Amino acid sequence: MPENARQPGEFELLKRDAATKARLGVLHTAHGPVETPAFMPVGTQATVKALEPRDLAEAKAQIILSNTYHLFLRPGMDVIANAGGLHRFMGWEGPILTDSGGFQVFSLAKIRKLDERGARFSSHIDGHEFFMGPAESMEVQRILGSDIAMVFDECLPWPCDRARAEKSVETTLKWAQASKDAPHAEGQLVFGIVQGGEFADIRRHCAEELVKIGFPGYAIGGVSVGEPEETMYAAVEASVPYLPEDRPRYVMGLGVMHQMAECVARGIDMFDCVLPTRIARHGTAITRHGNVAIKAAKWAKDLGPVEEGCGCYCCRNFSRSYVRHLLAAGEILGVRLLTIHNVHRLLRFMEEMRAAIREGRFDEWRAMVRAETHG
Repeated sequence: MPENARQPGEFELLKRDAATKARLGVLHTAHGPVETPAFMPVGTQATVKALEPRDLAEAKAQIILSNTYHLFLRPGMDVIANAGGLHRFMGWEGPILTDSGGFQVFSLAKIRKLDERGARFSSHIDGHEFFMGPAESMEVQRILGSDIAMVFDECLPWPCDRARAEKSVETTLKWAQASKDAPHAEGQLVFGIVQGGEFADIRRHCAEELVKIGFPGYAIGGVSVGEPEETMYAAVEASVPYLPEDRPRYVMGLGVMHQMAECVARGIDMFDCVLPTRIARHGTAITRHGNVAIKAAKWAKDLGPVEEGCGCYCCRNFSRSYVRHLLAAGEILGVRLLTIHNVHRLLRFMEEMRAAIREGRFDEWRAMVRAETHG
């Protein structure tokens, strides 16, 4: 390693916004640095749907997310281990964060039994029974060789009563310690996850106990799960003050532009979401002024780009008319072009955000985003 190279886990705070809690930083990982605030495209099953690694590189994606639960079930760890780990298997040379699989175990699978060690569940693919807890999740993530592994946690639904939230957080804390103590891949970072539903005091307790365990980064979980927007912001506000200033903070499952701006104003550094790829498959483009249904008939003869002023491959080369035609004809290229655009749009949004923090105009920029979103 070069003399001036940073160790995985180092988080440089380059600038703090004077009017908000927004920060500009760099998180160093085994596969390179990640400038924050950052958005991670989601490649659940070792692929960002409809995109090749070179598309992600052209869009300047810094880091992507894959999922422990899905890769554990298919293709299985023997296949990925044989390939030399997830980076080689999927042909992606940049950093990867792996979700622990906890959310999927508690949302997709049919849980038969939950105990202090984890959950016994039936696969959503074929009904085969498996067990996953912190030991199993961390072993899968060790084999995957991700740069950032998430602790295995219990994911609460919304709404959730106080008694359940309290019990769940104690389980999450036990599993967080077990996740940290488990073997990890060389250079692999492990992030803790703050849970607690909409109860501020429970989130504070969870955050403080996670900090005692000690992690190189912390996520705020249990948000963007159907709750009102203000409830989500309140969960962030209840968690951030009790997390270390010198560690990155990550809101899981969030990819709406104005919501990301609001969370950055509250001290968040990282995001991920399936939104850009999912809505592309339904014929919808993300634009700076809101989502646009490109498959709508009104675009049939429109020769303008999907979004004026966008520099992505789709907008540089094709019209709304053409993309709409592809979608109407069921051509795969239509979904691919919209996915390229949507991922590009969110990554450019994060670049704009970082520039605004760097230049000391984040709060003004944030107000502009709010005005564009809410008219």
